[in-house]
Amino acid sequence: MGHWLDRNIIEPGKLPLLLALAAFVLTFVITRVVTRLIRAGRGPFGNVTAGDVHIHHVVPGVILTVTGGFGTVAGGGRGPGAALGAVVFGIGAGLVLDEFALILHLDDVYWTEAGRKSVEMVVLTAALVGLLLAGFAPFGVNDLSEGELQNRAGAAANIAVNFLFSLIALSKGKTRIAAFGVIVPVVALIGALRLARPGSPWARRFYRRRPRARARAALRAHRHDRRWSGPRRAVQDWLGGKPDPPPPHP
Repeated sequence: MGHWLDRNIIEPGKLPLLLALAAFVLTFVITRVVTRLIRAGRGPFGNVTAGDVHIHHVVPGVILTVTGGFGTVAGGGRGPGAALGAVVFGIGAGLVLDEFALILHLDDVYWTEAGRKSVEMVVLTAALVGLLLAGFAPFGVNDLSEGELQNRAGAAANIAVNFLFSLIALSKGKTRIAAFGVIVPVVALIGALRLARPGSPWARRFYRRRPRARARAALRAHRHDRRWSGPRRAVQDWLGGKPDPPPPHP
């Protein structure tokens, strides 16, 4: 059955990636449901502790990610072993990235404003893997002609240019565009050509003596944030739960 799915529904060799993505998304959804029930004091669930230590689910997530990753590699990307390894890897990755903000801040910020980064990382990862399943390849390798594929110099130049566009977009403070640009080169090109966000490395380096560029960048960033911050926060609250209000200042 796995061979039939691999041959008729998705491209050959991508079944483990599909299984990993499905396990990743399902694990995130289940984890958020359970944590929200624990937060509300409902259901039979509770935090896992060892004495006074709260065992976060990132811990079993790391173990499952390592186990599943090595299992998939050992299976050569095909066969029941590789499929099982992909599922285990997806489950582990879902548990790890659900607490990405805790790793980033080295603090329990799960239900704080900073904890939104976990939801952003999960959505970004799922979207990028979905693009890979749809047939996109990093740095536009899938856009190369047969002649370019045979010409290693041309292929390397194409990858280098697309990578450069992604780096420029990243230096301009456009993290999401840079990430998607790795998979879809035209996205990186757009990010590389647009104005940098205020405070980004590019703005500090190249807008320092250009007050007009700084003003335009600040205005564009303000308009963008005012337009999209509300809907983005609403989606994050729906997916991951609304953060706790910040404690009042003494």
